[in-house]
Amino acid sequence: MSPICKACQGAWPAPEYRLGDCGLTRAYLFDDQYFEGWTVLVLKQHATELFQLSAAERARLMEEVSAVALVLAETYRARKINYELLGNQLPHIHWHVVPRGQDDPAPAEPVWRVPHLPVSLASDALAIQLTTLREALGRTLTGFRVG
Repeated sequence: MSPICKACQGAWPAPEYRLGDCGLTRAYLFDDQYFEGWTVLVLKQHATELFQLSAAERARLMEEVSAVALVLAETYRARKINYELLGNQLPHIHWHVVPRGQDDPAPAEPVWRVPHLPVSLASDALAIQLTTLREALGRTLTGFRVG
C-alpha cells in the first residue's frame, strides 16, 4: 500500500456511495451524477498501471468492468458507455464507467469536457440508485457482494 494513496487509505471514493465488492474491485457511484449512473471501479490492491497486474488479474478486471457496463447500459438505457482509466490525479487503478443517455448534451465529447455543475444526489435518491444497481449487479456479476 502506498502511504499517500487515497484509494488504499479508504479516503476515496466516499463510503456512502459504495455499491459493493465485485472481486478485484469495489464499485461506487461517482459523487457527481450529472451523467446518471456514473460508476467508479477501484482496484482493491494498490497498482498504478495495468502491466503491474498478472494476466489473470487483468482478465478478471476487464470482466468486472464489462459486467458493470452491462448493468449500467441496461439500467439507464445508455446509447453508449464511456470507459476511462487515467490515474493522473489519483495514481491507483480505477475505472470510470459512464452511461451516456439519449439526451446527452454533448455526445461526441468526453465527460471531462462537458461543462456542468456537479449533481449531488439527495439521500433518498442515492439510496434508490444504490439499491437498484446493487440488485442488478447481484444478478449479473458472479461473486458480487453488497458492502
